[in-house]
Amino acid sequence: MKTRNKIALGLGLAVLAVLVAWALRAPPVTVELAAVTRGRFEQAVSDDGKTRVRERYTVFAPLAGRVERIRLKAGDPVERGEIVALLTPVAPALLDARTVRELQARVGAADAQHLRAKAEVARVLAQRDQARADVERQVKLFNEGFISATAREQAELALRTAERTVEAARFAEDAAGHELNQARAALARFRSGEADTEWEVTSPVTGSVLKVIQESEGAVALGAPLIDVADARSLEAVVDVLSQESVAIRPGMDARVELGRGVPPLAARVRLIEPAAFTKISALGVEEQRVNVVLDLIEPLDKVRTIGDGFRVDATIVTQRVEDAVKVPVGALFREGEGWAVFVVEDGRAIKRAVKATLRNSAEAVVEDGLQPGERVVVYPSDALRDGSRIAIP
Repeated sequence: MKTRNKIALGLGLAVLAVLVAWALRAPPVTVELAAVTRGRFEQAVSDDGKTRVRERYTVFAPLAGRVERIRLKAGDPVERGEIVALLTPVAPALLDARTVRELQARVGAADAQHLRAKAEVARVLAQRDQARADVERQVKLFNEGFISATAREQAELALRTAERTVEAARFAEDAAGHELNQARAALARFRSGEADTEWEVTSPVTGSVLKVIQESEGAVALGAPLIDVADARSLEAVVDVLSQESVAIRPGMDARVELGRGVPPLAARVRLIEPAAFTKISALGVEEQRVNVVLDLIEPLDKVRTIGDGFRVDATIVTQRVEDAVKVPVGALFREGEGWAVFVVEDGRAIKRAVKATLRNSAEAVVEDGLQPGERVVVYPSDALRDGSRIAIP
């Protein structure tokens, strides 16, 4: 065979081999891509809850009698000492010693409660003064560079909490004094036997009507609830979270409270994690142990006119935050031995690369090593994808 023919035959066989290899190669795998980004990462606990007023006061009937129809409606403003109900007491059938002793005991209990409320005011005032002094020291140390901003913010949070505790204690003192006056008046009226005069039931605090319990005219017993009064704009949020998630929550952590569609979320802060859990049945019928977390709304409610007591909210409590973090979608991660790996796009192929993912939430993960911002990774890789596989983007 001539040399020319041998060369032609070799070229033909080479072309045939290339065609066979091209025909037998694996087709490209269709994948979905996402970019590696840099920014803020938050790890959070999210659940639903409800709002509630900080201090609710229920006005009770100071004696048995007949109450006139209450004209107040839910939402009406009331002032401290304002008349909220008129009660006509019934004449006592018999001024026996037992009834007198019961009313005297009630006066004594109300007096002790009033003294206790005064002592509580003195105690919280001392705590507030101490918190104020701590803030002054912490601000001075912060300005001199001896403490962090977090320590200063914790001291300021403690001062705000102490000031609100003082307000609540003073309201409780006013309510206790109101109850004492009513108990003394009830004893005086019982002894005098007056039944034809009207007894004015007044509000112990300034606020608004939350609920009218006894609206219609009718007979009421001693201690029957008549009306609920509170400051409807002094709200907090109570969120029940799983007990496993509550161990990561600490007082002072930032939170967001979402009220509904079209309303921007309100900034909040964790004030209290209740020490006792409770059992709750989920929508799937599973028993869950849950813990109430109380959030202080640190943003004014002026821009939300319709929120009130008992409104449903969605709360997000930030348990960990990383600024300027390299982030990748959680769907791009898959297990590779004891660690994590991703498929990175390089020259139209999927290249498997080991990464170090430290923190994750429901959408993103923080990658400390293995990826750079701007790179593209495969999201939700299929079983057909291998290291070096050609990829196609739909």
